[in-house]
Amino acid sequence: MVRVSLILLVLGSVLIGWTSSHQESGDWSCESDSGIRVQAEFRPGIVTLDGHADDWNDIDGFEFSLLPALDPDDDKEYKGGKMTVKALHDGKDLFFLLQVDGDYAYAKGNNNKCPSVALMFPIGDHATYHNMGGCKEGTNSCTSKTCKGHEVDMMHFSIGNAIPGRLYGGNLIDNRDGNGGDRFGHLVDLYAWNPHCRYIDGIGPSGNDSSAQNNWKGAWWHTIFTDHSGFVEEDSPYGSDGQKGTYLFEFSRPLRTMDRLQQDAQFTISGSSKMAVAFWYPVDGNPWHGSGHFSINCDWIPLDISPSSSMLSPGGSGDVGGAIALLFSVVSLCISVFVGYRVARPKGIPFTPVGTTMENL
Repeated sequence: MVRVSLILLVLGSVLIGWTSSHQESGDWSCESDSGIRVQAEFRPGIVTLDGHADDWNDIDGFEFSLLPALDPDDDKEYKGGKMTVKALHDGKDLFFLLQVDGDYAYAKGNNNKCPSVALMFPIGDHATYHNMGGCKEGTNSCTSKTCKGHEVDMMHFSIGNAIPGRLYGGNLIDNRDGNGGDRFGHLVDLYAWNPHCRYIDGIGPSGNDSSAQNNWKGAWWHTIFTDHSGFVEEDSPYGSDGQKGTYLFEFSRPLRTMDRLQQDAQFTISGSSKMAVAFWYPVDGNPWHGSGHFSINCDWIPLDISPSSSMLSPGGSGDVGGAIALLFSVVSLCISVFVGYRVARPKGIPFTPVGTTMENL
């Protein structure tokens, strides 16, 4: 109970900030491009989860403008640049790389003065992008029953206490306590029904459940860093503020988790899901607030989980192998028929007429 209270205390400032500041101006409107989507190809064994982008060079990315989530107006676009989203899977885990241009900003221990990112996926059939699931219940009435069908799965990474290139997220200590927290780097596993009803996995208004886990892992990096041998906490702030470059955020989680609380999205190879990406940045050095984030779109973006290319390509190795196997089968059948015929055919015995034999006696 003490550990759970500590986690809630550490995360409270961020969660309360998101909730109290989530106020929209006017009616919601969204003009989403129906043609955009993210493709997660089957590419096993090429990505190391370290925050670096070198091993993603051969993976196609999808570039997005970053607009304010609550007021997606082109005039208010993030001025630092675009965000590129890349995805792949290895048949077991799903991987994401987020690349976003931004002058280097880091303040150790102050998440709101450092960039931050979040991923969101629908779980329930009625989960909307707008209002983070869209359940209309308030803070005192939202439960797994009153908001059933509006569940969304979220991952949020605040880097104020995270060392570049180091791995954060699910760890033995927090997972032993049965929740989605991360006391080391604040890469947390969340679920929500709306902006006012958002909780760490395993923690909720109806009580806590110790079966939850943080299934996410991730790391961050910035292209101004030249030391690739590894940073430690004493190296903070790791670089000089204001230097131009690109932030890199790399994440993974299993396609399927052991969630039984309807708090994790589940992904299927050859299936399609949906996703959203949020980005916080201390514009002009000012701390960001919870709902002051940018988003890659004002609605869900389709996420396709591709099967192996050999199952899709007409000229793939799977088809070649099948053709060779068929050829061998036909040849084997022909040989079997020929051998069977030779074995079954009566052996020839010379015929000597009886009459001829008698005449020679």
